[in-house]
Formats: sequence, C-alpha cells, structure tokens
Amino acid sequence: MALINLIDSSEMVDDSAYCVPGESQFYVGLDKCIGDLRGLLSKSDVSVIGLQCMGGGGKTTLASALLNDPQIKGHFCDNVFFITVSQSPNLKEILETMWEKIAGRKSPEFQNIKDAQMKLQQLISSQSKPTLVILDDVWSRTNLENLLFEAPGYKTLVTTRDNSTIPTTPTTQLYLLPLLCPEDALSLFCFWAFGQTSIPSTVNANIVKEVQTQCGGLPLAIKVIGSSLHGEPHEVWERAKDKICKGESISDYHKNGLIRLLEISIDSLDDVAKECFLDLALFPDDRKICAHALLDIWIYVRMLQWHDALSILSDLANRNLLNLSSTPRKRVAISHGNASELYFSQHSVIRELALHLGCRDGVVHRKRFLMDRKEHSLSEKWEFLNHKACDAQVLSINTGAMEANHWFEVNLPHTEALLLFFSSSEYFLPPFLKSMMNLKFVMVLNYGTKRATVQGLDVLSSLTQLKSVRLERLIASPVHKQSNEPSNLEKVSLSLCEGFEYAFTFYRIKLRNFNIDHSSNLEEVPLSFCYMPSIKMWSISNCHLVQKLPYDLGNMSSLRMLRLSALPGVKELPPSIGNLRLLECLDISLCEGLRGLPEEIGQLKKLSEFDMRECSRLKRLPRAVCDLSSLKLVICDEKIGKQWLRAKNISIPELTVEIVEAQFSLDWLDD
Repeated sequence: MALINLIDSSEMVDDSAYCVPGESQFYVGLDKCIGDLRGLLSKSDVSVIGLQCMGGGGKTTLASALLNDPQIKGHFCDNVFFITVSQSPNLKEILETMWEKIAGRKSPEFQNIKDAQMKLQQLISSQSKPTLVILDDVWSRTNLENLLFEAPGYKTLVTTRDNSTIPTTPTTQLYLLPLLCPEDALSLFCFWAFGQTSIPSTVNANIVKEVQTQCGGLPLAIKVIGSSLHGEPHEVWERAKDKICKGESISDYHKNGLIRLLEISIDSLDDVAKECFLDLALFPDDRKICAHALLDIWIYVRMLQWHDALSILSDLANRNLLNLSSTPRKRVAISHGNASELYFSQHSVIRELALHLGCRDGVVHRKRFLMDRKEHSLSEKWEFLNHKACDAQVLSINTGAMEANHWFEVNLPHTEALLLFFSSSEYFLPPFLKSMMNLKFVMVLNYGTKRATVQGLDVLSSLTQLKSVRLERLIASPVHKQSNEPSNLEKVSLSLCEGFEYAFTFYRIKLRNFNIDHSSNLEEVPLSFCYMPSIKMWSISNCHLVQKLPYDLGNMSSLRMLRLSALPGVKELPPSIGNLRLLECLDISLCEGLRGLPEEIGQLKKLSEFDMRECSRLKRLPRAVCDLSSLKLVICDEKIGKQWLRAKNISIPELTVEIVEAQFSLDWLDD
C-alpha cells in the first residue's frame, strides 16, 4: 500500500500550488508579490486590498504567505486573521467567526446579519489596534460589502477571481497577481515532475518544456500535470505532449480551456481510481471533510477493501488531485482502519473537473446526481424525478434549513449513498429516504458554526441495506426514539453531536465500527456502547466531560482496535480491559488524567501497537506489560519510554519505542 503524504493541517485549502512541500517558508515566484503587498498594507490611506487572479493562480498561497510573514505579523502585532468566504457563504456565521478571532472570545448571540455588523463595527472601533483580516475566495461584491469594516489601523485583504467584486473607493487598491514567469514556471514544474527544480539529464528536455509551456504559468496546472507525469516513462510524456498541444493554450485562459487541460492529469488512472476521483464532485470545495466519508463511499458503493481505498486516496493526494491533512500522531489509527482524524479538501477547479467528467451522461443516467451549490430549498428542476426513475448511485444535496414539507417525493431506486449538506439551526431529513431501499451509506453534515437539531431520524430504521451512518454537528430531536435499527448497519460515526447516546440499541445490530468524537455533553458512556457483539473498532475521543469508563468495556470480546483518546477526565482504565484478548491496537493518547494502567493489561496477548503519548500523570508501568509478547510499537513520552525500554530488554525484544514530544492543536476547529 502506498504511503499517504499528509499535508500539515495548517495549510489553506485552496491554491497551494506555488508552495514547495517541506519548505513552508519558500514560495516559488512570489517574493516580489509579497513585497508589493507589504507596501500596500503599510499605506495609511489604503484600507481594502483586492488580490485578483484566475482560479488556480495562487491567490490563497500568497495570502497564507502574508499570514505567516514576520514583517506583516510585526506590523499588525500578530493581529492577522484568515477567513474563508467561498461561493455560498453563511454571512452570519462568518461574522461570528470574525468576532471570535478579533475579540479572542466567544461571540454574542447575533439576531441577524445587520445586528452582527453593528456589534462587530463597535468592537473594531473600540479596540483601536492594527488588524489585518484576510477574506479568502470571495465571489460576490454583495457578500463582501457585508464583511468590510472601518477603523484606524484596520485593513482587509480580499482574494477573488473577479475584480468587479472589489468596490471602487479612494481607500481601495486592486492588485493583479501575475502568472509565473517562464523561469519560475519551469522550476516549479520540474519540482512536481522530478522532485528537483531543473530538468534531469536523463529525460528529453524538449518534451518537458513543451508540456510545461502549455501550462501557461498557471501554478495549479503546473502542479497537477507535473505530478501526474512524475515517474512516468517517455511514452507517457509523448502522449501527454500530443494531447496537451491539441487543446487550448492555458495562456488564453477560460474555465473550459483549463478543465480540458487538466483532464490529462487523470489519463493514467485506472478505471476504478477514475470513478473514485469523480466522487470528489459530491463534496464542497471550500472546507475540510473527514476522509471516512469518502472512503465509506468507496468501500460500500465501489466495493473496495479498506487498504485499497486508502491506497487510492494516497495516489490522488500524491497527484495533487486532493489535499490530505492530519496530525502525525494518528498514523497508527489510520493503519488499523480508523481515519476519523484524517481530512481531505479539494481545489475548486479540481472539483469542476470532476463535475465536468461526471456529467457527460444524460441527467437520468448519471451515476452521481447532485445539487452542487447551496440553495435555500430543493431545486424545482428536480421535480422530474418524481415521474422518472434516476440511475444515480450517489445523491448529494446542499441546502439551507429544510422542514418536512420542503421536500418532495423523488424516485431514486438505485441510489446507494446519500450525502446531505446544510447550514442552519434545524433540519428535517428527506421523507423520500424511506423509499431508497438500496441505500448503504448516509452522511448528514451541518457545516454551520453551531449544532443543528435534526428530525426525521426514524426513517433510517426502514433502510434494511444501510451499512454506514455518519452524522456531524447535529443534535438529536428530543422526541426521537429509534424503535428499530437497520439490521445490516456496520458503522456509526458521530462527530460534534449531542443526544445520540440512546438513538440506537447497539446490541441488536451487527455493528463493526463505532466512532464518537467531540461530544460536548457526554458525561457517562452508556452501557449499551459496550454491548456490541460484532464490534471490531471502537473509538471515543475528545469527550472532555467523561470521567469514568464503564467496567463492561471488556465485554466487547471481538474488538481489534480500541481508541480512548483525549479523555482528560478519565483517571483509570477498567480492569475488564484484560478480557479483550483479540485486541491489536490500543490508543489512550491525550488522556492527561490517567494515573495508571491495570495489571490486567498484560492479558492482551495480541496487542501489537500502543499509543500512549501525552498521558502526563501516568508515571509508572505495571510489571504485567512485560507479558505483552506481541507488542511491536509503543508511542509515548520520554519518561515512560525509559520504562518501556527496560521491558523490551526483559521480554519484548521486537518492541520499537518511539519517543515523541507533547503537541497541542485545535486544527479540528478549522473547517
């Protein structure tokens, strides 16, 4: 299986083509631009700067370089904030985010956009300190005007594809980001194609220059096409040259020309990987999404095995067709089938490529049917589905708040995956779910800043083929009672959810994978969580109110992986953990309150990987750890590592002890 190249989660979602990985302070061809923008930002009579170029031109990379530039940070006293706006923004939530970043505390309850603007203007005026707010990926002047404020020392940098987005005022400056010059373009292309900044002597320089020239100095095209040809033989380069030279030159850019050019980047994918790439169109392009959502489609709809799906994810990332981000500490969990802290994102142009390629079939016969931009309600053009069955395997809908009567019946007898994206405080699941008898995967994601109350969950009980459910930022309706469970349900993932503790009677279903993450109100782990006879992977993480784990934890005798991460209130593990005789991977990382391990841990004869980093109060290991004869890897802090090394010398000769330093991250808060 190919190794996943994880991009640091602090990188921005869009336009990372200029930046050479591993050298975060080096941006190809941007030195002059950074200097120009420093100069504009230092002018007292300039309050708004519009940074404009075409999609894929490097706007976000340049903006992120400014975010981290020492001179900029010094000038604004570290009050530099980056906020993604996107094509379909929720302005009230963006204003809340601006308040929290600028004020450094939770925002008040804003009644509406106008109320938020008024209070934010008062805050900015009262603080009277130099501040730079970067508004990334703005598509509309109307949206922008709702996000601009005035105060001494307060400045706004706006990245946009369209210069008409930027208002024309005496205090506004427009900066046009140029494409790369030929020398920098060739250097960047060689980096992505060969891993060095010049043409190797072993390849045909003329072919390399011909292919690179057709990218026209556009960083995204250079990055994606260069990556797609990395390691390919001469014949593949020849075919790429012939095909690319028949298309429209990128220097005569318009969207269709760029899309046609980028098609070359997926030519070398096999048929399965191409289908997986086309699934990227189902997800928004302006935020990070948990990789489990994409992998579950590939596993339950495309029928791939976990490691094959992960290998394709890695391949698409290595070709720069998507970005992956994670914390390094989670590689053990990923290797054992848990990707709950692995996220992917995509450039808007790459998503448009997936949309373009996936829409070649007629509407009725498409494999993927989607409402690709957020609308307030279900589009009326979908009403034809009430009369004619659609062949779509996957359905993706992006709306605002939906009540039961906002939906209409649609005929989707073949759909196997349903993705629902919305931003609102309340949401009703579509009633037509009950007729989707082939449905295997359901994802409901609220990408608002606050949790939303969801109703209509009882419809899930009628879906006999349902395999996986993923819910994010939701509150279960108080009246919800799950009378029956989908009989074939294998996986449940709850992230930033409340009130779902008793939504499923787990002992009645064949659950194999259970994840609950960032539950803000979970104080006690229900006993029903511990009675899953078929469970293989069980994870509870970032639940800070949990004080104690139930003794019955040891009842899950079929468990292979147990993840108890970031539970700072937990002081001990129940002795019954010794009953988990098939357990191979144990993760207790970031359990800062944990004071010791039970002697019964020595009964885990098949345990091979143990992640126990950042358990600061855990000072001593029990003697029983010497009985863990199958243990191959322990990840821990330095003090406890010395004890593991003694255990290695006594009875675990194949053990590798990896010492790591403490880390602290709130990256999960950033969409």
